[in-house]
Amino acid sequence: MTATTIHFVRHGKVYNPDHLLYERLPDFHLSDVGRRMAQATAAYLASNPQTNTIAAVYSSPLDRTRETAGAIIGALNAVRGERGEAPLELTTDERVIEAGNEFRGKRIGHGEGALWRNGNWKLVLNLYKPSWGESYQHIAARMDAFAREKVAQHPGQQIVVVSHESPIWSYRHYLETGHPEHWMFLRHTALASVTSVTYDNETGRVMSITYVDPAAAIN
Repeated sequence: MTATTIHFVRHGKVYNPDHLLYERLPDFHLSDVGRRMAQATAAYLASNPQTNTIAAVYSSPLDRTRETAGAIIGALNAVRGERGEAPLELTTDERVIEAGNEFRGKRIGHGEGALWRNGNWKLVLNLYKPSWGESYQHIAARMDAFAREKVAQHPGQQIVVVSHESPIWSYRHYLETGHPEHWMFLRHTALASVTSVTYDNETGRVMSITYVDPAAAIN
């Protein structure tokens, strides 16, 4: 029996001094803390014998995920170079992008442009089924389509996918419970954390789901 493991990594902390809901907006990059988070997770993956044989790295096309993936690739390529292996390169995929959100560009808090002005609060009365953008069902479906494709492409291997909080948790919740709906404030997906899903290559069955937070001490 062979198995493929996908390590879903959430990006590191973003530089966001205006406290905007940036969602899919461009030009939101990792902060200094976020870069250290990405480096901590990269070091964890590269130093662990169970993960330093990763065969491919994917990410969403947004800046913060590509920068996090870049740190991971750098650390893994250092190990691959010592073993005489070809370097990894990043591949981006729209299916693992942040959830669509009608509130992008709004500020968290008070003042002009704040989320709670102009009746926007009425759209967030039910945090179990978001009414402000992409549904959890759609998020989980695109994540699953991506995952199943990569499991078929990488039998018996490990890959990294750098994505975002909502897609990673919605997909994990779907795999564990059969439905992706969840309370958004109860997600267990810290910045730069790693949620690893192992799939049986013959049946497609999920064999295990594990979680680690290599950047927990970074602040």
